Amino acid sequence: MPVQSLPVRDASIHFRLLQQYLVLLKNYPILTKSVTSGILSALGNLLSQILEARKKNKSGAPVDEIDPAAAARYATFGFFITGPVSHIFYQLMEVWMPATDPLCIVKRLLLDRLIFAPGFLLIFYFVMNILEAKGWRDFESKMRGSYWIALKMNWKVWTPFQFVNINFVPVEFRVLFANMVALFWYAYLASVRK
Repeated sequence: MPVQSLPVRDASIHFRLLQQYLVLLKNYPILTKSVTSGILSALGNLLSQILEARKKNKSGAPVDEIDPAAAARYATFGFFITGPVSHIFYQLMEVWMPATDPLCIVKRLLLDRLIFAPGFLLIFYFVMNILEAKGWRDFESKMRGSYWIALKMNWKVWTPFQFVNINFVPVEFRVLFANMVALFWYAYLASVRK
């Protein structure tokens, strides 16, 4: 029996959204990845706030209201830093370590885990400090108090995901894949930076 294709207008909303996303990704790769990063970063922060509120509620502590400014800071970071920087990093990785290199799997993972991850986390702390309008002393305090803890957790959590991402996910989808993992990672970072 022949398979009949459906016109796009008759397809499910999910399929149409995916199709539109792919068109935008092809025509405006950095902007699309930036917007996606901004949205998912904000959602990660909101998730952190909701989880924190539930935790406080269970223990009987007073619950803070949702802070839209915090979500906006994460959206800003995702839009201006995560999307463009990740796009460029993954593109350069393809040039520096092509799949034809027999050691590319190891080289890519080491580059990501030992160079990119510590640097990106440092940028995250620095930019968030600026967006929170805090001074240098607060930045130093947060770096001393939680950077190393966050970096070790980054290595534990992200290493298997990044192994898959940088070696098996097509380059145009790597930022999206990382953003999906980052949804939960930003929830963790929001709680550890407090």
